[in-house]
Order: sequence, then structure tokens, then C-alpha cells
Amino acid sequence: MSPPPLADLHLHSHHSDGLLTPEALIELCASRGVTLAALTDHDTVAGCESARLACDRHGLQHVTGVEVSCGWNGQTLHVIGLDFDPAHAELTAHLSHIRARRADRLIEIGERLERKASIAVRPLVTRILGETDVPTRMHLARSLIAAGHARDVSEAFDLWLSRGTPGHVPEEWPALAVTVAALRAAGARVVLAHPHRYRLSGGALRRLLGEFREAGGEAIEVSVAGIGPSDLDRLATLARNLGFAASTGSDFHDPAVPWNPPGRFAKLPADLEPLAARLG
Repeated sequence: MSPPPLADLHLHSHHSDGLLTPEALIELCASRGVTLAALTDHDTVAGCESARLACDRHGLQHVTGVEVSCGWNGQTLHVIGLDFDPAHAELTAHLSHIRARRADRLIEIGERLERKASIAVRPLVTRILGETDVPTRMHLARSLIAAGHARDVSEAFDLWLSRGTPGHVPEEWPALAVTVAALRAAGARVVLAHPHRYRLSGGALRRLLGEFREAGGEAIEVSVAGIGPSDLDRLATLARNLGFAASTGSDFHDPAVPWNPPGRFAKLPADLEPLAARLG
């Protein structure tokens, strides 16, 4: 019997807020023993074809992926779509709308920082918008560091970009049900990303998962990089009791960050169905 795949179904490249090209990312995955990979950039599928070709060269199984921003009860969530048609018109339009909202939000953040903190941010924003189709606060945080306004990413967010700071602009994303519908229309298997990170009570998380399942979600991330044993047990119990398949992923962005390289996450409990078994 062949060993189960080491499936990393949550990876980011420079097409969103990661640092590596899809080719370099897949090469790193291969070097770390990953056998099934999905590039899940934020709100774009621009790198998926490059990732597929790189997987072919390195002998990895590939599935198309994307991580989509959405909202639920005032909370920003991320859902991952896997194994879908990346050219589907409804999904393409949905992602284009989100990217436009991202650009508008970054411009507004820059204006607020100039007005409230007297920081010349608009040139940084203009450069970011010229370099990426998926502008994120992480891009701006890195630019603020390079310009000497913060020592590291944590400080950039703490001083300028998080809630309660001069540059905070509330997020406004399409609703969870609308987002899941757009992904399902393209044939995607839909995963709720890192449920343990959301600031929700136990009851609210169960309500979220119930609505997610009703909308067409079929899996939750159970084993992700950096998760503690108690959260892993809690998510495994939720997947078990609510009938979700279990997904795995590193949420890799940056090779300089040591704690979440591709392929590093805890083994799933044996009684859970790996989402990887349904892919391809």
C-alpha cells in the first residue's frame, strides 16, 4: 500500500502576499516531501497555471486553488476553493470585484495615514498598486518597514494598520454564502480556512460551521502550521461531529519564517476523512 499523500492545500506566492514565485514555491514543496500541492493565493488564480506546470516538472500532484475573503456577522473569514475551473465566469467576476475592493481599501488606508499620522504613504500605495493585482496590508506593511516607519511586520500592523490605529479601514467583503456559491458554481470543493483563528465563541463557531455547511462547504482546515494540541483536538471534534472532511496546509508565505514551511503540520486523526482523498 502506498503512503498517503503529504497534501499542502494552503500556499501563497508573490501573486498575492507571498514572496516566492509559483515555480520556486513548488520546488520548495518538492524538496520538503510534499506530494500534493495547491497554490491558494488571495483572491486570484493568476499563478495556478505556473504552479501546475511546476508540479508536473517535480512530480507532484496539483489541484487548482484560491483563498477568498468574505464576511460573516461582521467577521472577516477566508474560504479556500480547490479543484475547480479557474476560468469560470461567475468566479472570475467575483474575484475581480474583491481585488478592486482591495485596491480601493489600500488607497483609503494611505489617505488616512497621511491625514492622521503625517506619513507620506501615497507614493508607497501607488507603487504597490503598480506591482500587484492583489494589494494587501502585508504589502503596505513591508513598504512601511522599508521606509523606516516600523521595525518589523508586527510593529507595522500595531502602529499603523490594525484596528484602533491611524490607518485602520474596516474590511467589507462579500457574504460567506455568496462566496461559497461562486466557488461551487466553478466546481470547487470549499474549505473554511483556519477556523481556530477567528475571534468567535464556541457557540458562534458552531453556528458559522452550520451555515457554511448549508451553503455548500464540505471541509474545514484541521491541521495547519502552528496549531496547538487543544485547538487541533477541538477542530477534529467539530469535523467529526458535523461531518466535514479535514484539510491540511501550512499557510506558507515567506521562506524566512521558520515555523510554517511547506508540508509542516500535524498528522490528522485517523478517523477523519482527509480532503486530499477527494481531490484530483
